[in-house]
Amino acid sequence: MCGIFGIISTDVVKSCDLRMMARESSRRGKDSSGLLYLSPSGYRIERSPGSARRLLGMRRRKITQFVMGHSRLMTSGFADNQPVFRDGVCVIHNGIITNADELWDSENLARGLEVDSEIIAAIAGLDLQSASADVASTCSKILDLCRGTISAAIGFPTIGKLCLVSNNGSFFTGEKESTFFFASEKFTLEELDCKNIEQIFGVQVVDIPKREAEPEIFESRLSNRNLLHSLGDSVREEALLEWRDADVRRCAKCVLPSTMPFIEFDDVGVCNYCRTYTPRNQPRSKDDFLELLQEYRRREGPECILPFSGGRDSSFALHVMTQDLGIRPITYTYDWGMVTDLARRNISRMCAALGVENVVVAANVSRKRRDIARNLKAWLKSPDLGMLSILTAGDKHFFRHVEDVKRRTGIDLNVWAVNPLEVTHFKAGFLGIPPDFSEKRVYSHGVGKQIRYHVKRTGAMLRSPGYFNTSLVDTLSGEFYRSFREKSDYFHFFDFHQWDELEIDNTLVEYDWEKAPDSSSTWRIGDGTAAFYNYVYHTVAGFTEHDTFRSNQIREGELDRETALALIKDENRPRYPNIKWYLDTLGFDFEGVIRTVNAIPRLTMSVGLKD
Repeated sequence: MCGIFGIISTDVVKSCDLRMMARESSRRGKDSSGLLYLSPSGYRIERSPGSARRLLGMRRRKITQFVMGHSRLMTSGFADNQPVFRDGVCVIHNGIITNADELWDSENLARGLEVDSEIIAAIAGLDLQSASADVASTCSKILDLCRGTISAAIGFPTIGKLCLVSNNGSFFTGEKESTFFFASEKFTLEELDCKNIEQIFGVQVVDIPKREAEPEIFESRLSNRNLLHSLGDSVREEALLEWRDADVRRCAKCVLPSTMPFIEFDDVGVCNYCRTYTPRNQPRSKDDFLELLQEYRRREGPECILPFSGGRDSSFALHVMTQDLGIRPITYTYDWGMVTDLARRNISRMCAALGVENVVVAANVSRKRRDIARNLKAWLKSPDLGMLSILTAGDKHFFRHVEDVKRRTGIDLNVWAVNPLEVTHFKAGFLGIPPDFSEKRVYSHGVGKQIRYHVKRTGAMLRSPGYFNTSLVDTLSGEFYRSFREKSDYFHFFDFHQWDELEIDNTLVEYDWEKAPDSSSTWRIGDGTAAFYNYVYHTVAGFTEHDTFRSNQIREGELDRETALALIKDENRPRYPNIKWYLDTLGFDFEGVIRTVNAIPRLTMSVGLKD
């Protein structure tokens, strides 16, 4: 995923315009960057770690009439950077090509790099060897062959042509003072006061200066530290992961165990979570939804923002909104460093298939991961189930940045696809906070509740002072936007559509939606943290969030208890590849962490029955 930008000028490219475009592109990622530009001596390619803003400040350069560049959040192909140059073709690509491996074989091409974008240059270079080929038909062929999202600038310096292509509209062009601009977001061009801004769907060919010599290439090689993950001695490491059925009493109606915080059983063995449950999966009609949307409908262009994780629920919501309800959304993804490539590939699949623009806001991933690592280090010194949620605190800025996306796009409405059954009282329960069975939202809301939560958490943090680190401001600000800040102009999709797991899974099959190789579940498989914290919960308390989710399905009448027991027995198994990825990414020794977790005393009875 990256932010693309470019300028074609009849004069010299203005440095102020270029710096502004580089700054905006860096919102989508700062892991690496690259440029193709025309200097007085010819075309040059530069690649470097870090953002495009940093690259532009690294050395003095004379850019004349043309430049294109990117700032990238690294996904597929950690060790390679863009622009990709091969066979006379230079490519900067935003998106993920999900069938790249198959295309290398079917097109009988030799792969030289890890990055998926190389296949674009390879196909273009091979096709242009034909005397009858032209760049427009070549780029149309690329769109036909490649699956997944493609928004790419494909340069042919030796023949003086540039193709701008997109299959989901995440590409825009504009003009100002006889200068041509292109960028991944419309807002960038609006900030430049461009005129005639257009969205690209398909192929657009523009002229660039022609030079017979191939570009010179200057590159700072990317560091592989914390980026390339091998499974190492997987047999030995995986054997460290403990898994056994919890020897605990369970509710006679649902599957919650006696280790669930604040659980109580009546004389027939039914828990208080069941006795006080109010059905949540009771949506209003789609007609009600469409009526509420009327004031936001537009004659043309996108009408709402769908926060999009690439998970099963937001993927299904995108399908229904576009295909069944005729709503035109754009999707918004916040990448905080724990979004896996699997999630990104599913984002790519869905947005490409449905032709929907995807706006990406990327955190400073290196900083976020350092913060998570500091908190995990503090947690390991004083393991506390009530403090596990601090490892996911960094993702709460999802709620903050959606307001910025609304401002930048001019779209007022956002529609969230939050599963109404994803209620996990136990995460705060392990801090000693009793469940509020009357709470209608998935996330706890309200000043009083949040103050109580933070008082409890501060007490736990004092037992391991390492929690008081540089992440604290980021954590508190993210939680403020999620739980304190009043929100407007938003709806929940599943308030108007029955959540049905079978319907969702069957629908996503149509898109070749990818499942995790290490889990039978389709829930949270794109979250890099879930496998680790669920392993801790199951090892210590004998259950995970899967138990609470399946119990809610039982209460809704969607699942019988025997089926739920069989499901959680499988879903709670340790996910070694995901746990390994998580600990490698944060720079932790797998064996040391798992041995620490395994040494935590097991819970054998209900905890926290009194506040």
